[in-house]
Amino acid sequence: MTGICSGRVAVVTGAGRGLGRAHALALAAEGALVVVNDLGAGPDGQGASAGPAQRVADEIRARGGEAVVHCGDIATGEGAASLVAVALETFGRLDALVNNAGFVRDRMLVNLAEDDWDAVVRVHLKGHFLPLRHAAAHWRAEAKAGRVPHARVVNTTSGAGLLGSVGQGNYAAAKAGIVGLTLVAAAELARYGVQVNAVAPAARTRMTRDVFGEAMAAPPDGTFDAMAPANVSPLVVWLASARSTGVTGQVFEAEAGRVTVMEGWHPGPTADKADRWSPSEVGEAVRKLLTGARRARPVYGAG
Repeated sequence: MTGICSGRVAVVTGAGRGLGRAHALALAAEGALVVVNDLGAGPDGQGASAGPAQRVADEIRARGGEAVVHCGDIATGEGAASLVAVALETFGRLDALVNNAGFVRDRMLVNLAEDDWDAVVRVHLKGHFLPLRHAAAHWRAEAKAGRVPHARVVNTTSGAGLLGSVGQGNYAAAKAGIVGLTLVAAAELARYGVQVNAVAPAARTRMTRDVFGEAMAAPPDGTFDAMAPANVSPLVVWLASARSTGVTGQVFEAEAGRVTVMEGWHPGPTADKADRWSPSEVGEAVRKLLTGARRARPVYGAG
């Protein structure tokens, strides 16, 4: 390990299992002091337990690192505020926020209940916004006091949010919203020394095991485990470090040993009549344009 996060304080939400756990362990291995947040809910967001977060914090300490547990609901103002407060009260500073908490309630749109929509959008999108808002307020105050931070935010989007996913209208909408939030935050917070990026991971978690089955399983022969959550963490750690200076407002896909810069929406083929179209004319023009347009690849499951 290179210690690229030595002395930095990092908060990781949803850090009790899966990707969040892998990120917390990787940050600690690189010298970060970690706030391990996890509500301890089930795969559908039901229930709560301090056990998952405590086990990860204990694991970090057993490896010689420093960690503190936070089990509050970060999709509430009180929970998000206390998350930042725990970092400051325990370690005296905050350098990085990794927003990762979430769950799924998959349904086709015609069967998707309003409560399932609200719950998933709440934990993913609001659960990104509120910790980011409270962390940003702290960093802005630091900058205005002449202590400009080298602060980092790493948000978690998904291929479902970038390209769509059948049966995941709530999840895909929330993850797409996280991309928009990332771009706005990167633009607004740059003046305060804050960089904001997003990662779309593909890995074995509680949200993907049941959807993809054998495709997510670890290889029985001990060869490279392409779907291990820890494969995503090196990118997250680097983005959370001071070494990522100058990288902000970006979205990355991370899977196995591959990292991809996602280019997002950009202008494609265009037709300009220089006058108002009739419906028939514009329809014909659109069909011609679509023959030269790139088609997004569909996604079929959480990631």
